[in-house]
Amino acid sequence: MERQAVTSSNVASVGYDGETLTLEIEFNNGTVYQYFDVTEQIYNELISAGSVGAYLAANIKGRFRFSKV
Repeated sequence: MERQAVTSSNVASVGYDGETLTLEIEFNNGTVYQYFDVTEQIYNELISAGSVGAYLAANIKGRFRFSKV
C-alpha cells in the first residue's frame, strides 16, 4: 500500500485502500499497523486533522480491528 508522509511527532506516513477499507499507519519508530473497516471519511479526516496523532488516538485506536504488520 502506498503511504503519504504526514507532519506529526508520532506518525510518519498514512495509507488507505478504499477497496478493502484498510488504513495503514507507519509510526516514526518504523512500526506499521493496519486498521480494518475504516471508512474513507475517517481517512480524509485523519490526514487533514490539525494533529494526526490526536485524531488517531481519539477516533481510530480502540475503535477498529487492527494488526501489526
